[in-house]
Amino acid sequence: MRGVRSPVGLALVFLNVLLDQLGLPVPAVPTLVVAGAMAGAGRLSVPGICALAVGACVLGDGAWYAAGRIYGGRVMRLLCRISLSPDSCVAQTQSRFERWGVKVLLVAKFVPGLSIVAPPLAGATRMGWPRFLVFSLLGSILWVGVALAAGLLLRREIEQLLPRAVHIGGVSATVLLVLLGGYVAWKWWERRRFINALNMARISVAELHELLAGDAAPVIVDVRSPTAQLVELRRIPGALHLPARDVGQHVAKLPRDRDIVFYCTCPNEASA
Repeated sequence: MRGVRSPVGLALVFLNVLLDQLGLPVPAVPTLVVAGAMAGAGRLSVPGICALAVGACVLGDGAWYAAGRIYGGRVMRLLCRISLSPDSCVAQTQSRFERWGVKVLLVAKFVPGLSIVAPPLAGATRMGWPRFLVFSLLGSILWVGVALAAGLLLRREIEQLLPRAVHIGGVSATVLLVLLGGYVAWKWWERRRFINALNMARISVAELHELLAGDAAPVIVDVRSPTAQLVELRRIPGALHLPARDVGQHVAKLPRDRDIVFYCTCPNEASA
């Protein structure tokens, strides 16, 4: 009935968006699109959806920001360790953060992976609370607004599709689970192949310490980004700082009469 406002529906939107922003595998975009269609039919309140969804986004971002501010690089390492692509997770996020600064929060929710990693990185780099909240709020409004607008524009199609989705829900869920399982298996195989290649070129801490104590000490190159150095202040004494993206420009200047050891703090030392 037109004009009815469902508190249960609004509560589900809030819970789904909050869990999504906290990193749980419960995508919120489909829920927001359907909520937009229901709002277009008068079954949900547009201001209510916006307020609750945006509030859930800011709460989730705020929790990750606080974790990053308190625990620093440990939170980043944890997030990227459980990611399907941990070897590129840190590097890509830090690169975007350095290029766009705080403005990355405006588009973070539209980029898979960046949505979760950007808030704790902002906290780890000691971005001020007021500045973070303003950009988190603006980014949340933009993300929620786009999803709701899509639902409003596709209201007729969604209303026709939902009854059919109920009948084919079991088949669709099975297909989605098979596709998800295949994707995870492929990413796992890709990671194993990558790690096996890395193991051939590794040097242990003990081996490096022994080389440093010898007569021909190796050249040590720190390939961490400036943001990574800010998050993790510890470094190997005497190491040259040469971010991974600049190695190609300066590698010819490195000495050829000594061993060269690259190091970073990303998962599996992927950048090194």
